[in-house]
Amino acid sequence: MSEKQLITGCLKGDRKSQKELYDLYSRKMMGVCLRYAGNRETARDLLQDGFIRVFTSLNTYTGAGTLDGWIRTVFVNGALEYLRKRDILRNSADIESMYEVLEDDDSAVSKISAGELMEMIQSLPDGFKAVFNLYAIEGYSHKEIAEKLHITESTSRSQYVRARKWLQERINRYQ
Repeated sequence: MSEKQLITGCLKGDRKSQKELYDLYSRKMMGVCLRYAGNRETARDLLQDGFIRVFTSLNTYTGAGTLDGWIRTVFVNGALEYLRKRDILRNSADIESMYEVLEDDDSAVSKISAGELMEMIQSLPDGFKAVFNLYAIEGYSHKEIAEKLHITESTSRSQYVRARKWLQERINRYQ
């Protein structure tokens, strides 16, 4: 079934088309959910909520950009809404209050597997994890992150710096 036929079927409420769309994207979107959630149970809830959002708002997909990208955006926005409701950044500090300097150590990262690195990213504190995922993985700017999370740009930057430092410490300890 082509992507256009799949979308048309989903818009008509065809269960076969909905199942096919789910089967095509569920693994990839579970990965997105896991990056933002702290555990599998929460990630599964985000996955279910995300597909409900996809099916109920598919009529807003204009075809501009890829369907994959549109679905990913729906899931990221859903995960961010979940994190905002939990007020994950309430104890964060602006970068102006940071005194520690982050030094890059790319050699440590090259010594661990991608799976081990993803596990470390998943274990980041929630505020760090959200900003790190949005900036380093999803490619959002600090200005966009600030708007999405209702924080200042400097808070976004400081959370990113702290996330990198936290990861570097864990990677160095892992060695």
